[in-house]
Amino acid sequence: MNVMSMPAEGGTNSLEQYWMPFTANRDFKASPRLITKSEGMYLWNHQGGKLIDGSSGLFNVAAGHGRKEIADAVYAQMMQNDYTAPFQMNHPSAFDLASKLTHILPDPFNHVFFTNSGSESIDTALKIAMAYHRANGQGHRIRFVSRERAYHGVNMGGVSLSGMVKNRETFPSVMPNIVTIRHTWDPEAVYTKGQAEHGAELADDLQRHCETYGGGTIAAVFVEPVAGSTGTLVPPKGYLQRLREICDKHGILLVFDEVITGFGRLGHPFAADAFDVTPDIITMAKALTNGAIPMGAVAVRDEIYETVTEAAPDDAIEFFHGYTYSGHPAACAAGLATLKIYEDEGLFERAAGLSDYFLDAIWSLKDLGIVKDLRGMGFMAGVELDPIEGKPGIRGNNMQKALFHNGCHVKWTGDTAIVAPSLIAEKSHIDEIVGCIRKTLEEV
Repeated sequence: MNVMSMPAEGGTNSLEQYWMPFTANRDFKASPRLITKSEGMYLWNHQGGKLIDGSSGLFNVAAGHGRKEIADAVYAQMMQNDYTAPFQMNHPSAFDLASKLTHILPDPFNHVFFTNSGSESIDTALKIAMAYHRANGQGHRIRFVSRERAYHGVNMGGVSLSGMVKNRETFPSVMPNIVTIRHTWDPEAVYTKGQAEHGAELADDLQRHCETYGGGTIAAVFVEPVAGSTGTLVPPKGYLQRLREICDKHGILLVFDEVITGFGRLGHPFAADAFDVTPDIITMAKALTNGAIPMGAVAVRDEIYETVTEAAPDDAIEFFHGYTYSGHPAACAAGLATLKIYEDEGLFERAAGLSDYFLDAIWSLKDLGIVKDLRGMGFMAGVELDPIEGKPGIRGNNMQKALFHNGCHVKWTGDTAIVAPSLIAEKSHIDEIVGCIRKTLEEV
């Protein structure tokens, strides 16, 4: 399709002005894939075609598209109060949303800091860790630990923590004092459904860093409980527990990046509940507002909040950090409406109940010769394909486009599809998604 001849809503005939994120811009603009409508489990493209959404947008539309309850709540809030400066002033719904969040967070998480994205949540968590140790008289803790194949957003803090090469090699000037431990994917454990039996010893990499640099120099360890954007790497049994033990031994903060795993994706409010491991800091975003309004948040243990706030003089700002749009009224309204949907419709429990059916459907693809590995837990799974020799990632890029034209949206990272339907999905929707994936793979 000639881009210049394709009129868009609003009167312009060109797609050239928009520099798209994480997109092959020249390729896309030569053959656009535009969505003009979304509702429930489905999307409609600019040519009138209907697609089922197999990845909940970008894992954020957990309650399905087009939720009128959220739109109505945002409209009502905007008509009453469209914006309040969040520094030294605020509005009631920010406190209401923070309170509602603490009711579904594990104990003792009773304090929430609002951001506008998962990337901002990671940078905020880095600053909270620094502020906590400084207030605690341990400002010498300047190191942070992340993992290979990690993804923690695109701000400089997250890029510094990243273990995915394409998110780092273009931006070499990152934070110093970052060290990584190994990822948890094991070629000997391919096609493992849920957690592998072996591999907890990989967490001992953290102990080795403590012995190399001194545990007292490490501020925090950042991990995705299930590494999402790298293709759904489920931790082996005992791995997260072992990380918790080492952190406790050396006074290191454990940060769970739950931007993807939060809000029911693993059949529980948070992955911390699913794995029965309590971190010190939890970052979140995405499904917090069902994708309707940009928003993120960072929840901390009571001790962290109290240490930072009580270290400052009376009437002084305790934490020199924040955003113009922290806790924006419209975002808070969307968050409150979203949490009510999750509770009223029992969506976390629904995901838990459908997990076995979903994972069995994904594992039905095992017979296809092109499938290199299948991984999954809860309501998210990775379908990894053999790469084209010498061209890693090209097959996945081609597959994403082919799936679109076959009637299904699925997010790909490299040569791995990340399948994560909305929590409102029925068994028939799961069958439709997996059927479309099979059809498309058979056409390769």
